[in-house]
Amino acid sequence: MSYDEVEIEDMEWNEGIQAYTYPCPCGDLFQITKDDLRLGEEIARCPSCSLYITVVYNLEDFNSDNNSTHFPQSKQQPPIAVA
Repeated sequence: MSYDEVEIEDMEWNEGIQAYTYPCPCGDLFQITKDDLRLGEEIARCPSCSLYITVVYNLEDFNSDNNSTHFPQSKQQPPIAVA
């Protein structure tokens, strides 16, 4: 069972890792890419712990016009330095 359900609009786009992110209770970020969303994936995983969330979104927003999305980009987040 997922930790939570989160609307894609509540997630933040991170240009540095090219993924939508959402804060995880462990202090890291749940992550899911646009390619994952285009493939119908709805699970965003945390790279630091075993938690994951279910992302609620409209698949058609990611499949229209080949690679562009037609919904408003959510809050922008600065790149994360990857160690």
